[in-house]
Amino acid sequence: METEEQHETPGRGRSSVPDQGTKGRSRSVRLGLAAASVLAVLLLTSAFIVQPFLIPSSSMDPTLRVGDRVLVNKLVYRFGDGPRRGDVVVFDGTDSFSGEADPDANPVVVALREAGAATGLVRPSETDYVKRVIGVGGDRVRCCDRRGRIEVNGRPVDEEYLHPGNAPSVVPFDIRVPEGRLWVMGDFRSRSSDSRDHLGEPGGGTVPVERVIGRADWIGWPPSRIGSVPSGAGSGHD
Repeated sequence: METEEQHETPGRGRSSVPDQGTKGRSRSVRLGLAAASVLAVLLLTSAFIVQPFLIPSSSMDPTLRVGDRVLVNKLVYRFGDGPRRGDVVVFDGTDSFSGEADPDANPVVVALREAGAATGLVRPSETDYVKRVIGVGGDRVRCCDRRGRIEVNGRPVDEEYLHPGNAPSVVPFDIRVPEGRLWVMGDFRSRSSDSRDHLGEPGGGTVPVERVIGRADWIGWPPSRIGSVPSGAGSGHD
């Protein structure tokens, strides 16, 4: 004799609820693709237009402070004039401020660091610097006049951006900046390793213009610091 259990209706006992595991995996894939797309856009923007840069030291204080995230304009020098006196620039110091690139560096580690630095989440490469342009190609930059001011082409520079209490320089120098190169210094002179510290090296402490990544135009973080980065109009004497 057949029992009731042997006459189950076809399809009875099957759940009408979608497989939660499949649905969860599908949602994770969509979120992953969205995150990858956002990251790709950020990296492309950083590579060609605007790059966030985390300020790692106090060498530009009070203009830029440790932990500030500045937005570096990478187009400004591609479609116009080169860096001008007073501009705050970010540059690759390889072969000028730093030694040669390490040929044995792990490419995966380098790529991850560059990606993190490009989004402003981690400290920049040790070869990247942020300084102010004091002299451009052809300029004669000298320190100092009788009042302790730096001179550019025989004219004193009014450096209102200097850290309070800092002298323009305690290191004397007199250099003619080669064409295609820049003489750069930090605003916190007593804590800045800049062109003065590389006078005896190839290039005499100057930086090749082609190594400039861009101009630091804006502070994007923290909220209390949001605003434009002031240029040094006092460095613009001709």
